[in-house]
Amino acid sequence: MISPCVNWPLANDYHPDAMNDTVAGTTHAENDTVIDARGLTRRFGDFVAVDNVDLYVTKGEVFGLLGANGAGKTTSIRMLCGTLPPDEGTISVANVDIVHHARRARAGIGYVSQHFALYKDLTVGENLKLAAGIYGLDAVRTTRRMAWGLERLELKDNVNTMAGALPLGYKQRLALAAALLHEPEVLFLDEPTSGIDPLARQRFWELIYDLADTGIGILVTTHYMDEALFCDRLSLMHAGRVVAEGSPEDLLARPLASVILDLRAPDCAHCAQIMESWPEVREIIPHAGHLRVRLQPGIDSNRAIERIRTEAEKENVIIDKVEPVVPQLEDVFVGVLEEAGEEVRE
Repeated sequence: MISPCVNWPLANDYHPDAMNDTVAGTTHAENDTVIDARGLTRRFGDFVAVDNVDLYVTKGEVFGLLGANGAGKTTSIRMLCGTLPPDEGTISVANVDIVHHARRARAGIGYVSQHFALYKDLTVGENLKLAAGIYGLDAVRTTRRMAWGLERLELKDNVNTMAGALPLGYKQRLALAAALLHEPEVLFLDEPTSGIDPLARQRFWELIYDLADTGIGILVTTHYMDEALFCDRLSLMHAGRVVAEGSPEDLLARPLASVILDLRAPDCAHCAQIMESWPEVREIIPHAGHLRVRLQPGIDSNRAIERIRTEAEKENVIIDKVEPVVPQLEDVFVGVLEEAGEEVRE
């Protein structure tokens, strides 16, 4: 796990209580699995939003679910949280069959949505008290957990502030504090840092690590590739299916059909104009003052480099450097999605 550098104060009182309602026939009941979904399928009329998806999350694991809009991420989370029944498949969350015992399973679940879902016309403290009541916490536990949340999420100075007046990063802290009041075993984070400034994102992720260290299983969706690198494992969804899964290191080691060249030159725009019509070039991506040139599958990188230098010389364009580079995680995801798209078309 790659950790951001910001350190949050550690909390000593977060110990999720184990739930003993075991799903009959579940092979993961005796290990550390807190989410176990098999054959998860959901249709809306003729449209298959989620197609035979298997996934699992273990205690203390940060699991990332990635994919473009419409890939099936949100529908999957809704089924895993028990708010949307699957058409097919089984789901165990905190060792409870959520398909048949959704209310019982939700007692072990915390959820933070992309959009602030608490009451903007209540204060921070009032929102937490309301959440504690919804979760059924008694007065003593409510006091203890609210104190923990206000301290841990750095909200003590805002306890009497209207939630609607909080900056976006603080709103997400409040939402997370509310989701953790009842000490769940599983935490769902649906695009939790969308729209938050980089420093707040970094601090939010440091908190996620600390929570995972206590043993809570965390499933997070994100569009940020740097955040994907922070996850222990990733699943990439496309058209309702999981098309790739593994640790960030495993996915980065995945061979790609297309070679990627890094081109550096004083006039990158002119270089891009020279190459944009070449059949062997699949994509040209401006990247931090230089170009990433993705070749078509099967194109020899040495021949492509030779042609780039030859054509640049004809145009009196200076090339400082052009060479193959190791793919980044975003390159891997683009390649996987293209392969998945080809399979769908076939």
